[in-house]
Amino acid sequence: LGATLIAVAKERGIATVLVRHVTQDGSIAGPRVIEHLVDVVLQFEGERHSRLRLVRAIKNRYGACDEVGCFDLGEQGIVGLADPSGLFLTRRHEAVPGTCVTVALEGRRPMVAEVQSLVARSTLATPRRSTSGLDSARVSMVLAVAERRAQVTLAGADIFVATVGGVRLTEPAGDLAVALAIASAASDRPLPAGLVAVGEVGLAGEVRRVDGVERRLAEAARLGFTHAFVPSGSGRVPEGMRITEVDDLRHAIAGAFR
Repeated sequence: LGATLIAVAKERGIATVLVRHVTQDGSIAGPRVIEHLVDVVLQFEGERHSRLRLVRAIKNRYGACDEVGCFDLGEQGIVGLADPSGLFLTRRHEAVPGTCVTVALEGRRPMVAEVQSLVARSTLATPRRSTSGLDSARVSMVLAVAERRAQVTLAGADIFVATVGGVRLTEPAGDLAVALAIASAASDRPLPAGLVAVGEVGLAGEVRRVDGVERRLAEAARLGFTHAFVPSGSGRVPEGMRITEVDDLRHAIAGAFR
């Protein structure tokens, strides 16, 4: 059937769209021959309780696969979002402990997102660890590094970490923001206003470089952020933005509350 549709499309010069559902692990259901026949494979994805929907190119025979389309799913239907960053930030007048902003890359599109954390004394024998919008294994690693390498006291506490707006952060570039949000919540001190943090945290407590720092910071500067914590040697930065280069998590946390 697929080959017949392709032959008719080429003969008559018409664009043809084939719709398939995906399995629980995100792969296209059924025989994979359809993927080989078509020129482009687009995947429509999004969290059930989030209004954000993404269209991502899995295969593109005549172009790049690092573009992503953002859409808002509302009562009136699906509307394209030219600037989705505002969905993932909380607008507030006063700084609140336990929040930090980072910049994620979805394909080649930078999106500013907020990480929130709550650290509270636990009454349970085994304190709770809960995440939403983040990789739970990676958050557990950041918690261990923050406690062991940066002396952030987390023992005996319930810890909750989540993103705003339903965005899902899976790349390591958000590690530094997660660590700073947790340190802020644990000490009950807010981070400075206008701060963004980008960097991967290693098991030794080092802050590693990530890709696309210039694009990430340009997007943050466009939205009014004025100060950024980035790994050392990150390259050029936007004019008017103050940069603090950090080598390890302990110095990053100390510098944030200085």
